[in-house]
Amino acid sequence: MNGRFACRFDPDRVVTPAFVVDEGLLHDNLAILDQVKERTGCRILLALKCFAMFRVFPLLRQTLDGICASSPHEARLGREEFGREVHSFAAAYSSGDIEQLARTSDHLVFNSFAQWQRFRDLAERTARQAGHTLEFGLRINPEHSEGTVPLYDPCAPGSRLGIRRADFQSDKLAGISGLHWHNLCEQDADCLERTVVAVEGAFADVLPRMRYVNFGGGHHITREGYDLDLLVEIINRFQDRWGTGVYLEPGEAVALNSGYLVTTVLDVVQADMPVAIMDASVPAHMPDVLEMPYRPHIIGSGLPGEKSFTCRIGGLSCLAGDIAGEYSFTAPLVPGDRLVFTDMAIYTMVKTNTFNGVQLPSIILYQPATDTLTTVRKFGYADFRDRLS
Repeated sequence: MNGRFACRFDPDRVVTPAFVVDEGLLHDNLAILDQVKERTGCRILLALKCFAMFRVFPLLRQTLDGICASSPHEARLGREEFGREVHSFAAAYSSGDIEQLARTSDHLVFNSFAQWQRFRDLAERTARQAGHTLEFGLRINPEHSEGTVPLYDPCAPGSRLGIRRADFQSDKLAGISGLHWHNLCEQDADCLERTVVAVEGAFADVLPRMRYVNFGGGHHITREGYDLDLLVEIINRFQDRWGTGVYLEPGEAVALNSGYLVTTVLDVVQADMPVAIMDASVPAHMPDVLEMPYRPHIIGSGLPGEKSFTCRIGGLSCLAGDIAGEYSFTAPLVPGDRLVFTDMAIYTMVKTNTFNGVQLPSIILYQPATDTLTTVRKFGYADFRDRLS
């Protein structure tokens, strides 16, 4: 079942606002990722920046090899709750970051040779004192863009992310066992194929010296129509040519189409068209809608004018732009109606905020085998208050 068009639970059973994650749909995604692992021998990590619901880590670690973190907090969560490999990368580290990450990470990736040289001794010493083995990597910039949105393109001109070939110091690789890059965003394997060609052209002298190479994230592996055979071919060809292992670190592919944001219509006001106001907020609960931007799908809705009743869907905050988009329905919306936004497990729960003090959505796990909705976490006033003082 494609989670974009339906949900298997009754939305009226949900106290709103709430994120609902379908464990069965997660399992379906994992089955696809497991095929990639079986056919290539690559290792796949969960990108916590996208999805960090640790309640389902026991399920995810049956297939995935670990997590990738972008901060000491994410790395600690991965170490304590996932219990497998922890790969950490940030654009820059403080000495305090290094002291924490050296205890919780298995692989620590640097964004510059300057940081690598500055912090290598501290990281090695801290890891040794903790009885911990730590490997080191460097992030490269392939200088090859495939993304269409500059905000999400790490290879855009002026990017601070990754070492360009002109700045790469091949004489300072002692102690480095891996390279990492990231340049994709919700893309297919053909984009990866072109990127690999660019990397091989620029770093052919470096690749044979590496134990592994991390292809980063942005691979939409579990999306319907994704070219899985081409991905497998690219990975196998690369491993055979360079004698290195390969890591992937998808976030979206793990939880794609597996989650929902269930909301309730509070009021319908008249502007240039009817505007339904829900008990959720776009900037607070699904900020990527404004940042990307994009129009999220609502189950049962159509494009403007496609069905008999067209309206705008807005949130309850004071931000004038708290708007999800324009939709059509078979009947006018009225207070009490449920609106179910799809594909809301990814880049939502990790990005929620308490702007205006609006209620944070609860987190609910749906288990289709038993038709059970289990509330994992409810939020209240204390969660708002304790962030501020």
